[in-house]
Amino acid sequence: MLSSKQCMELEAQYGARNYKPIPVVISKAEGAWVWDPEGNKYLDCLSAYSAVNQGHLHPRIVKALEDQMKTLTLTSRAFYNDRLGKYLKKLCEVTGMEVALPMNTGAEAVETGLKIARRWGYRVKGVQKDHAEIITARNNFHGRTSTIVSFSNDPVARDDYGPFMPGFMTIPFNDADALEKAITPNTVAFLVEPIQGEAGVIIPDEGYLTKVREICTKHNVLFIADEIQTGFCRTGKMFACDHENVKPDMVLLGKALGGGVFPVSAAVTRKDVMDVITPGSHGSTFGGNPLACAVGEASMDVLIDENLAQRSAELGAYFLEGIKKIDFPLFKEVRGKGLFIAVELKEEAGGARKYTELMKEMGILAKETHVHTIRFAPPLIVDKETIDWALEILKKIFT
Repeated sequence: MLSSKQCMELEAQYGARNYKPIPVVISKAEGAWVWDPEGNKYLDCLSAYSAVNQGHLHPRIVKALEDQMKTLTLTSRAFYNDRLGKYLKKLCEVTGMEVALPMNTGAEAVETGLKIARRWGYRVKGVQKDHAEIITARNNFHGRTSTIVSFSNDPVARDDYGPFMPGFMTIPFNDADALEKAITPNTVAFLVEPIQGEAGVIIPDEGYLTKVREICTKHNVLFIADEIQTGFCRTGKMFACDHENVKPDMVLLGKALGGGVFPVSAAVTRKDVMDVITPGSHGSTFGGNPLACAVGEASMDVLIDENLAQRSAELGAYFLEGIKKIDFPLFKEVRGKGLFIAVELKEEAGGARKYTELMKEMGILAKETHVHTIRFAPPLIVDKETIDWALEILKKIFT
């Protein structure tokens, strides 16, 4: 087995430098824990950006993967397969939607949502051809394709990738009045994260999503919720929009839908919206493959059968309160919803990176975002005793 040092050296020599990882090599995982090649054990407080909500290598998900691998893995959508219909039915039942378009990655789900919205705008709403506008929120993160970075305001993700795709307008997040003012006759959709994850777990005011729903309905604009990171129990509900009992017109899904073992994503919506997609107008070789369907079904079953939404709500509130009790003068804000928690540090703390690296030395893996913020998002199967252990480590680090 290669050592941690050897693994990092090989990546540095042969890999593109598009990431700056915490200096730890993970070679084994189970549940909420991971190990490096030297046998050191760490608590995973990132969960692969919420792709591992069910825990690493959940036995039911692994079994579904293994069983399907022995039977059928890929057909392409040129033919029917015996897994897709059953999976789509389950996905629509869980989301409360009527129809789903399966893809692979979160960014593909977003691209799919954008294409559906534009085509709906032209074919149903009657927007003049090539004039459709989609409104997005400042500090969003929806992926890294050339279209998506066109409406990002993060210079690291955006700089030197122009010319950018037209047809997007950006407004402040958590500002319903700004949304209503930005809508024109050409507006076809508002794309928003119910809680902004990459921006640092930015939680809008209570009632914001309700107002968004009302405004979009009033102006015949599609409300598209990007629940790729917030969905599937991460915030203490099955979906973050559920905190306000709000139903978007379309939901974009990914990450935890694949149970941490396979890339699975989808755009789900009403039939009258999806009907604008016709044979040949959109697709994916791997989208809806039998392996992904088996994994997606098992992933949703685990979330429901193990009541992980309630577990996330209860343990998240406990973890959040525990962090808030730590007396550290350089905390600017501690916030969270379910097991989706952020600690924002004051500028004089000198950035979050040194703290995440110190956590690694003491057995906790977390990741900084936007320089000054640390996210805590362990797998939802984590237990109270483990959280108590983590809180003791954090007390030592911050006090």
